[in-house]
Amino acid sequence: MLMRLSVIIIPALIFYIVLNGVLSRTDVYDAFVKGAVDGLKTVVNIMPTLVGLMVAVGVLRASGFLSMLGELFGGLTERMGIGAEFVPLVFIKMFSSSAATGLVLDIFEQYGPDSRTGLLTSIMMSCTETCFYTMSVYYMAAGVKKTRWTLPGALLATGAGILASAAMTLFL
Repeated sequence: MLMRLSVIIIPALIFYIVLNGVLSRTDVYDAFVKGAVDGLKTVVNIMPTLVGLMVAVGVLRASGFLSMLGELFGGLTERMGIGAEFVPLVFIKMFSSSAATGLVLDIFEQYGPDSRTGLLTSIMMSCTETCFYTMSVYYMAAGVKKTRWTLPGALLATGAGILASAAMTLFL
């Protein structure tokens, strides 16, 4: 039943949007084109931020800074049930999910995806967010200058996700 539903849900949603536009006498195609143009303008506006984040993550990874970070904070994180190999992953995940995926693949290659380390990695990736990336891209697109409590809240949520990940895999 769910397989059949999943096959028709996207076409049904598109049909509903077009039908709703036609019934409300909206020029659906013009609205689509206008939205696509606005979307492309947003992409052009945020592109320098995206490129900057990707270059910065690449430099940190290639320079050995992430390994140093793991060695520096490894003793502290070991007490919480999180090995030193996770420190670079946590740090990079806050900036770039795709760069963190590269680190995940390295961890899987070294420890295996079914090991406790592999499971902790998988859960940690799904329990945390790319705080700085999300804030920079969306706030830049929306023109927000004062972020107020967004960053402390995002970092608190990331910390809670990391600790929850460790707790979930504690007895594996």
